[in-house]
Amino acid sequence: MKSIRYSLLGLAAVATTALIPSGSAYAQSEEKSLLGEWWGGQYATGNWFGVRDTLEDRGVKIGAEWKANFLWNVDGGLQQRFGYDDEWKFRLNVDFAKLTGWDAIEGLSAYTDVRYRGGAGVNKWVGASGNFAPSTFQGGRLWRFGNAYLTYTTPELFGVKKFLTLSAGWQNPTDIFINQPLSKFFLNNTFTSGKGISANGIPWGGSYGAWGGYGKINPVDWYYAQGGLYLAIPNANNTNNHGLNFAGYQIDPELNGLYFLAETGFTPKIGPSKLAGKYAAGFIYWGVQNNSFRGATYDEKTLVYFQVDQQLFREPSPEEPAPLLAKGPSDGKGSKEVVAPSKAKLSDQGLYFFSLFNVAPEFNNNLPFYFHTGLAYKGLIPTRDADQLGVAFAYGDYSYIKQGIDADRGRSVQTYEAVLEFDYRIQINKWAYVQPSLQYIIRPNGTGLTQNATVLGFQAGVTF
Repeated sequence: MKSIRYSLLGLAAVATTALIPSGSAYAQSEEKSLLGEWWGGQYATGNWFGVRDTLEDRGVKIGAEWKANFLWNVDGGLQQRFGYDDEWKFRLNVDFAKLTGWDAIEGLSAYTDVRYRGGAGVNKWVGASGNFAPSTFQGGRLWRFGNAYLTYTTPELFGVKKFLTLSAGWQNPTDIFINQPLSKFFLNNTFTSGKGISANGIPWGGSYGAWGGYGKINPVDWYYAQGGLYLAIPNANNTNNHGLNFAGYQIDPELNGLYFLAETGFTPKIGPSKLAGKYAAGFIYWGVQNNSFRGATYDEKTLVYFQVDQQLFREPSPEEPAPLLAKGPSDGKGSKEVVAPSKAKLSDQGLYFFSLFNVAPEFNNNLPFYFHTGLAYKGLIPTRDADQLGVAFAYGDYSYIKQGIDADRGRSVQTYEAVLEFDYRIQINKWAYVQPSLQYIIRPNGTGLTQNATVLGFQAGVTF
């Protein structure tokens, strides 16, 4: 990160020095202006001397981000140790109408991404299950291919904008279903990725990819319904395949199956403040052969989920600017035309609530009941409008059938597992933040054999 930043500043300084006499007041102001423009910009690598804006005007958007977790297990768990891990992610979006200038294909786009995850992390010192791991960056480590797919959204159909969306390719359904951005604000894997679903053997998180696609309809702006069908690939999240298992499960192709998801929801905007909400329910079918805890063979796993998100309070929005008077005729005669002001944007500062509930059959799912919930406030401290404060809690009940069988066989019995997390994100500028975090993991791995763990640290993030 530093090398990129210093390189750009160095190039800017060389260009400025070559054209302007050193030591002049103009040279000093230009240097400050360049530095201020970079610091106040959208990206750490700047505008690439105008290339970035040119590409985006042509419909090509390139993005990269880095996130790193610096976490200490300060009490309980297995050992009091420090751990570091991070993630680099690279994205490419293409808008074909802008790229070609052909309005007939408006709404057609392409997306692809790859990532790299490194570092040993703190998870192994805490002893929690994978679903409740303090850091999400230990899943699907090293280089991993993510997505590559096409999406078409109708600009207008039946008089409704964005009525229909169709998308297909190499895709991760996690990016489409249970879309809950607030949960990803937190660090623990259960909020950012697993959501109690991965604990049941259904791949849920950033590491899964498969051939397939989804369709979505928005007949009105407050209701939607969507369904997706994908290839179900056993062991697809294995680090060794790097997300390149395009042929499915090659060891035994007959074990491949179908992965079906359906979701419907309401997205109202409540009251004069237009408080945004999302009330959704969904169904997941994972069509891969598996064994129940009693040894019976099944061809699928199923799960039902319910999502309730609601903005509870919105801080006052900026006042709309007063109407302006346009210039009249050059001779001064006649009245001046009133120009309507631009509409003020709603403030995004305020208090938000989110929650998720999962229910699955008890005979072949580790966590037949799971829920998480939380609150987040953006702009709580005056003059710190972009900062965010959040608290979240997650809880998972282990299968009662599994508990009985483990007890009969003399194994450690898992009963429940939970985590409580507090975070405060300090937004340094538009492209960098630091996020102090406290996690209290209750009954790590669900057995009661490991003391509750207290994990302290922070996450740092930079958008390039």
